[in-house]
Amino acid sequence: MALIDYAIFGLYMLGVLGIGYYQFVRNKNAEDYYLGSRRMSAFPVGFSVVATDVGGGFSIGLGGLGFAMGLSGSWLLFTGLVGAWLSAVFVIPRIKALDRKFGLYTYPDLLRLRYGPAVALCAAVISGLGYMGFTGAQILAGAKLCSATVITEPVFGLTPLEFSLYLIAVITVTYTVIGGLKAVIYTDVAQWIILLGGLVLVAVPVALARAGGWSALRASLPPEFFSITAVKPVTFVNWMVSIIPIWIIGMTLYQRMYACRDEKTAKKAWYIAGFLEYPVMAFAGVVLGMCARVFFPGAESETGLPLLLRTYLPTGIAGLVIAAYFSAIMSTADSCLMASSGNVLNDLLQKTVLRRVSERAVIRLSQLVTLIIGISAIFIAVRFEKVLEAILYAYGFMVSGLFVPTLGAYFWKRSSGTGALLGMISGGAVFLALQAKPGAFPFLASGLHPSLFGITVSGLVFVIFSIIKPDGKGVDFYAQ
Repeated sequence: MALIDYAIFGLYMLGVLGIGYYQFVRNKNAEDYYLGSRRMSAFPVGFSVVATDVGGGFSIGLGGLGFAMGLSGSWLLFTGLVGAWLSAVFVIPRIKALDRKFGLYTYPDLLRLRYGPAVALCAAVISGLGYMGFTGAQILAGAKLCSATVITEPVFGLTPLEFSLYLIAVITVTYTVIGGLKAVIYTDVAQWIILLGGLVLVAVPVALARAGGWSALRASLPPEFFSITAVKPVTFVNWMVSIIPIWIIGMTLYQRMYACRDEKTAKKAWYIAGFLEYPVMAFAGVVLGMCARVFFPGAESETGLPLLLRTYLPTGIAGLVIAAYFSAIMSTADSCLMASSGNVLNDLLQKTVLRRVSERAVIRLSQLVTLIIGISAIFIAVRFEKVLEAILYAYGFMVSGLFVPTLGAYFWKRSSGTGALLGMISGGAVFLALQAKPGAFPFLASGLHPSLFGITVSGLVFVIFSIIKPDGKGVDFYAQ
């Protein structure tokens, strides 16, 4: 990249930190820090939702799918459209009714109303650990992009990937720690305007032109790359099972539902998010991955796209588009960091040992917890080599334990706290066992994701123990 590209990239990072500081001086209490004062409008929340769900991990992973399988890789983000719109129709009306009455802060707060404190505590642990892992996946995505575009030589004895990992982690954790949810949402808006504009208006046209146009792309890639149906059924099922349930259990999404001023605002935000995911982002990402394969056929699938951005985009444009991709990465990392921090502070600490602490002290402790989780996420990022693999691991762990009990809270009157607690524990445990030693379980040879088996076990345990041990306690969601 040229000097002007580095200058654009540097100014962008300074701007992000500036937004974080601006919101830092405006936050007065925990509600400001975690929920944006509950007065957010549809447009910024919608962009923040899609930024959180797609983010850098899916952006880099989507480019890798385009590189490896062509247009059919776009089905990965079809899950976002389905999940967002189902959530808008069936979940948001009940959530906003409960929020108006009880002033909820987190996803486990919802389960506390229905099932009691033990279930909420278990959900907070699973959600907090899952989002810590997801934060690590985003840091890894940022490191891969940075090491292929900006930091291409060793620094201080560290490889480009290692130094990039620490650099991205420091920037993301810093502005999230100081700014809270408002900083996250407003940076998400700016970041995704840059990202969509950079991809749709600049990167895709330039990459296609450099490749010789669509006809030249067809001549250079296998025919199946241009078929929308060239995806294995088992792969499609794995994506649906692993990702759609996140829209029902995602702490980052509940924070944004609570942050919206009313039900109409929240539903509109979710419809915006679904459309931006599919078809807009889905096809822009895979087409860029296909172009990358033409130029760098021997590259690793998830590094082909960063190499394309660095090598073939014009001077000045490269810095802007690379900054756009970094924006996607950080917009998800910051949201996941806030989610994990919220679980720890609100559901594990404030409900037990911090009941009489001042609002200002709670904000300072929130920042400390966010910092500690951010540091922990770095160690998780080091463990994985593939961004998409890390994302699906974090998603699988959360949905295996949390999806069925949450669904039961909304739609099954006989669901009980005992059933929910045992369903969460069994589902999460099954997923971790299958992931730890996949070779020991012959049925995994089918290619189905372990989360499918975790959800199945969780569902069976939840239903059986809800029937055996009904409790009849908690808030009736049907009456709201």
